[in-house]
Amino acid sequence: MKATLNPYNPGAGVPPPELAGRDELIEHARVAVVRAKAGRPAKSSIMLGLRGVGKTVLLNHFEAIAEDEGCQTALLEIDPDKPLAHQLAPQLQHILHRLDRMKKAGADVQKAFGSLRSFAAMFKATVGDVDFSFAAPAATGDLAVDLTDLFIAIAEAAKKRDTAIVLLIDEIQYIQKGDLSALIMALHKISQRQLPLLMFGAGLPQLAKLAGDAKSYAERLFDYPPIGPLSDEGARQALASPAEREKVKYAPDALDYVVEQTGRYPFFLQVWGQHCWEAAAKSPITLADAKTASIAATAALDEGIFKVRLARLTERQKAYARAMAEFGPEPVNSSDVANALNLSLSQAAPIRDELIKKGMAYSPERGLIGFTVPKFDDYLRRMPASKPAKRTAKS
Repeated sequence: MKATLNPYNPGAGVPPPELAGRDELIEHARVAVVRAKAGRPAKSSIMLGLRGVGKTVLLNHFEAIAEDEGCQTALLEIDPDKPLAHQLAPQLQHILHRLDRMKKAGADVQKAFGSLRSFAAMFKATVGDVDFSFAAPAATGDLAVDLTDLFIAIAEAAKKRDTAIVLLIDEIQYIQKGDLSALIMALHKISQRQLPLLMFGAGLPQLAKLAGDAKSYAERLFDYPPIGPLSDEGARQALASPAEREKVKYAPDALDYVVEQTGRYPFFLQVWGQHCWEAAAKSPITLADAKTASIAATAALDEGIFKVRLARLTERQKAYARAMAEFGPEPVNSSDVANALNLSLSQAAPIRDELIKKGMAYSPERGLIGFTVPKFDDYLRRMPASKPAKRTAKS
């Protein structure tokens, strides 16, 4: 069991050695990309799921599919502190440069460059030097109107070059409400004109509601595939197949144990797999090895993920999170959490909203609140609450 041959690869958005259990999602994305490039109607989609289910990994995989099909792609992770225009403009400029290098009739690309220059100037977005001769209309200052015009100009240039634009946007729940509304409106117009511009997005479960609140027709504009734990078969494949390629097997009871301990979440499977490899002296990996690995994996998660997340919270947010944790891993009624804290619902509501805004919690439906990171509740129950520092008298 050489450490240099350990096949597992835990990390944020890092591709696992075996992308198991997501075949249907991947095929759906491939079909949408091929249809968009061929000028056929294709529906954009936004994946919804908790942390650690592999949404970012899938976005990267979709990007590779689109590039293999000859499409022009842009992948970005939303920064909640920046306007959407500032984040999109440089990505769209890169796409336009690639379209320009395709060396077909260039007036349409020049028009798109002009639209981009006007857009960037209006919204104070930073782009590189844009050389164009086409006199584009000035931007209006209305993001919905200007982003729509820019998307249309770029998509029309792509259509003339028999290609498609594929935008891949992670952490969409952090887009400001007005910007999200503008993005939805622009994509709606693209859909109506059946232009070859497609978006794959990913975000936390509350995103469907945020999109619906921004624009009611968002419910029909996008597919919202839920991304959760793997199936039992997919979890076993994700864990066993990488080891088998290195001629290492798991004892059946060890495999059962790890699948149960991880809850079949892709990220946790990689963490446990890595520690199982380190704990085992030889093949097969035994139940005793798996139990030793579970102790090490839990400690690694506590120190590397959970402790860091807890440190981001204020004292009152920590108290609210600890009260949530006492109810277990499933989403809990907000009124029950408020009662546990001896607060009224109206007093507890601002704290609840703060946790949601920080990406620590989500509301799957009205009145419920849950953690965005699986196993965080278990960590909070195991960790003693910090005590206020004692005041020392001045000498």
